[in-house]
Amino acid sequence: MTTSYLLPMSRRMFASSLIAGGGGLAATAGLGGLAVEAQATAANGKESSFPPGFPHQDPKLVREVVLYSHFNIDAVRELITARPELSKSAWDWGFGDWESALGAASHMGNRDMAALLMEYGARPDIFTFAMLGNLSAVKAIVEDQPGVQRIPGPHGITLFSHAINGGDEASDVAAYLKELGDANNGATNKPLTTEQIAMYSGTYRVDESAQGVFDITEAKGMLAFKYGEYTNRRLMHQGNHEFHPGGAPGVRFRFEVNNGVATGLSIHDSDTVIKARRDGGGGASP
Repeated sequence: MTTSYLLPMSRRMFASSLIAGGGGLAATAGLGGLAVEAQATAANGKESSFPPGFPHQDPKLVREVVLYSHFNIDAVRELITARPELSKSAWDWGFGDWESALGAASHMGNRDMAALLMEYGARPDIFTFAMLGNLSAVKAIVEDQPGVQRIPGPHGITLFSHAINGGDEASDVAAYLKELGDANNGATNKPLTTEQIAMYSGTYRVDESAQGVFDITEAKGMLAFKYGEYTNRRLMHQGNHEFHPGGAPGVRFRFEVNNGVATGLSIHDSDTVIKARRDGGGGASP
């Protein structure tokens, strides 16, 4: 039997699980020629007239807008009033789990937040329409693109869950999606026992650098991958010592277990494979 953690969540519940470490491992996109030139000029001892990262938006502000769009409308209003283009912000919370500010407001069922972001230029999609209860828009998209209702949103949250989180005003959309029968197929997440959680949990090291260390921890009956100050991704149990991060089903975490003890872990992301050994695991990296 499989279970899914993709259930409607309150703002407080989501904030506590994401904010505590909800950042991503995403690298900022390559800078344009002007930015590179500005950096070179600064390196030669001359003061640059370009702000860091020019002409791209400050990644810190981008992440803050997406984060606060889950729960803090005052902070979002302040940020996007000063920089309206931030209303279109999107952030990779880790391993390609991309989320826009409007996507955050949509799966949280935050209508006021969504209205504010769209007022400043955020682009609605089928998930926003589902949360807002726009049945005609949802039906038109589904009828024009059969099967689109099966595509999950940020963090793997289903289209049906967006409608449920929209409350009474989205009840017609929820009923329509329920009739379709396949708009709430969440990711597989097999239950873990207390013994399994303890077996996998621990500190893992790729190398001896500060960047080469991460933790596997317990998170409300699941495992979570914690890296640095901002990254804390829950892991979906697939069986046979294999997991994938929420919202990134193409990535695989594979534990090496010897005599009931996890000794190592490999992370497979396309052609990138990261291997690590567990502190005190009694074995070499896989």
